[in-house]
Amino acid sequence: MIIKENKGLRGRPRGFTLDAAVEVGQHLFHEHGYENVSVAALTEAIGITPPSFYAAFGSKTAFFKDTLDRYSATVVPLDRFLIPGTAPPAALTDMLRAAAHAYAAHPQRRGCLILEHSRTVTTDWGSAAAQIAGENRRKVQVFLTQSGIEAPGRIADYVATTMLGLSAAAREGWDEARLVAVAETAAIMSHDLRLDES
Repeated sequence: MIIKENKGLRGRPRGFTLDAAVEVGQHLFHEHGYENVSVAALTEAIGITPPSFYAAFGSKTAFFKDTLDRYSATVVPLDRFLIPGTAPPAALTDMLRAAAHAYAAHPQRRGCLILEHSRTVTTDWGSAAAQIAGENRRKVQVFLTQSGIEAPGRIADYVATTMLGLSAAAREGWDEARLVAVAETAAIMSHDLRLDES
């Protein structure tokens, strides 16, 4: 679907696919936080009017959920790492390293969009972020279980906590090399926690 809006400007009207609009919103939410991004700011950045925004997405919260889904599927997509048959230590090392890179990749969008917003679980938007974070943790646990790993829930919690720490440290300004070193150390420690078949 293409969103088109003229807004009285000269030349051709601006057109946005829904995916492109969600990407714009994702970047705004990541940079400024949900509460600091108004519908007016979103519509201006996307290039549509508020009525068109509500017609396309329903509400700001519903739109935010779309941005969370896009972020989860594109920034550190777990399915790219948690491949059946892949050795768990290698899979988790690659996943944590990718998270460290992603969380420090953009100076204005540091940390994890999902994890940082999941801290406010008393709000609809925070609850939506926490739900995705929980689903991602369960994906890790399922992968570990299917791989025959001992104590998969404990290790999934360890990985989830590590990713929370990486996100928080990135927000504090840690550089990428330091975050990657932490990710690799955590992966080694996961292996020491009997992250192998035995």
